[in-house]
Amino acid sequence: MMGFDSPQMQELMRLYVTIHRYIFCLMDREGGNVSAHTGHLVASALSDPYLSFAAALNGLAGPLHGLPNQEVLLWSKTVVEECGENTTTEQLKDHAVPGFGHGVLRKTDPRYTCQREFALKHLPDDPLFQLVSKLYEVVPPILTELGKVKNPWPDVDAHSGVFLSYYGLTEARYYTVLFCVSRSIGICSQLIWDRALGLPLERPKVLRWVGLRITARKQLHPEKC
Repeated sequence: MMGFDSPQMQELMRLYVTIHRYIFCLMDREGGNVSAHTGHLVASALSDPYLSFAAALNGLAGPLHGLPNQEVLLWSKTVVEECGENTTTEQLKDHAVPGFGHGVLRKTDPRYTCQREFALKHLPDDPLFQLVSKLYEVVPPILTELGKVKNPWPDVDAHSGVFLSYYGLTEARYYTVLFCVSRSIGICSQLIWDRALGLPLERPKVLRWVGLRITARKQLHPEKC
């Protein structure tokens, strides 16, 4: 469909779709990320799959959710252009690095690990992959030294754009489209289970002002409560 005949590219697409689908993006993240939860929310009103998925993609369009893999690739290319292919660890320490840390995970993202194993097998000498590998060694210790970082390890976005560029998909703005295709599998599966279990319309609970004051008082003056 995309015009790539390479068996390795096809293998990569199977990996990419699998690691971005529902099982990684909702089941292990409490209420889900923006797009997965939005799909569930809209479907709870008995909207059809098309409307539910369209709403989810509007959430994915936000730069905080759907843009990181593009940003990491563009940043990596910039570093290679400025510092050369043999970038040293000392040079990397002077840059702000995207693609590290995660809102929920507290260890190395398992999706990153899957991609790293793929890269070590198929493109170990690629300059961008070698840069990503050096970042894996350099960045976590630096973030750990800061003290306030809960997760200094790389996430899935630290790797995915490098793969796509290596196999010829160089238009970074298209990467989110692949993300959407993989996410559709999970959102539609989620919708089927919602219908099968007869889940009700989602109605988020509201914390009233009085309740908020009581909660704040307990936190500030526990000895008086």
